[in-house]
Amino acid sequence: MSGTAPATYSPSPTMQNKKRAPIFTDVDWVRPDGRGFRQCRGAFLRTGAANAASGSAYAEFGNTKVIVSVFGPRESKKAMMYSDIGRLNCNVSYTTFSTPIRGQGSDNKEFSSMLHKALEGAIILDSFPKTTVDVFALVLESGGSDLPVVVSCASLALADAGIMMYDVVASVSVSCLGKNLVIDPITEEESYQDGSMMITCMPSRNEVTQLTVTGEWSTPKIHEAMELCLDACSKLGDIMRSCLKEAASASQE
Repeated sequence: MSGTAPATYSPSPTMQNKKRAPIFTDVDWVRPDGRGFRQCRGAFLRTGAANAASGSAYAEFGNTKVIVSVFGPRESKKAMMYSDIGRLNCNVSYTTFSTPIRGQGSDNKEFSSMLHKALEGAIILDSFPKTTVDVFALVLESGGSDLPVVVSCASLALADAGIMMYDVVASVSVSCLGKNLVIDPITEEESYQDGSMMITCMPSRNEVTQLTVTGEWSTPKIHEAMELCLDACSKLGDIMRSCLKEAASASQE
C-alpha cells in the first residue's frame, strides 16, 4: 500500500457494542490511543522491502513495525532426510531498540515456533520438494500485537517471493480486559489483560491455521472474540491482497 494512508480492517459496526461499557465497574476506561474497543489500528503494508531477499514485506500497525525477508527455496542440507515436501524454517527476532528497554533484542523461539505453525498450513509444501524456505522476521518496534503483525507480514513476504500458497494468512488478536474485549491491543493493554486470543486464518478459504488462547474465558466471550477476530481477518486479508495487486501492477509498468 505504498504512498497511501494506512488502511483499516476493524470488524463490522454490527458486531460492535452500541454503547461502550466501562472496563471496570467504577471507572469509565478509554484506550490509551483513543480507539474504540472494537477498532483496529491502521495497517500500512508494502512488499519488496529488502532487495537481497527472494521476497520481503514491511508492515506498520500503529507503533508496531515489522520487516520480513524470505530466502529460497534452497537445496536442503545433506544431513536432512529426503522429503517429498518442502521444509519451512522461521525465525522471529527483536532489534535492540525495539522496546523501551534498550539492549534486549534477541531471537524469540516461542514466536518462531508459532509463526511456523501459522504459515505451514497455508503453504503448498509439495510444490518445492527437497528444498527449504527460510523466513526471517525482525521486529523493528514493539508496540503491541507483535505476533499477529509478524504473521500477516510474513504471509505477504512469502507471496512476494513467489511461494505457492492456498491463500494469504491474516492474523488478529483480542485482549480481555475486565468485562470488555479489546481488539488489536497495544503493549500497555497487553500488560493488563486478563486473557488473550490470537487467530490466524486463510480468509478466502475460511480456514483457521492457528488459534491461541490464554487466561480464563467464558463460552460467550470465546465466541464473541472469535467472531471479532475472524471478521477483522477477512478485512485484513482484502488489504493484503490489494497490496499484492498494487505491487504486481507496479512491476508491469
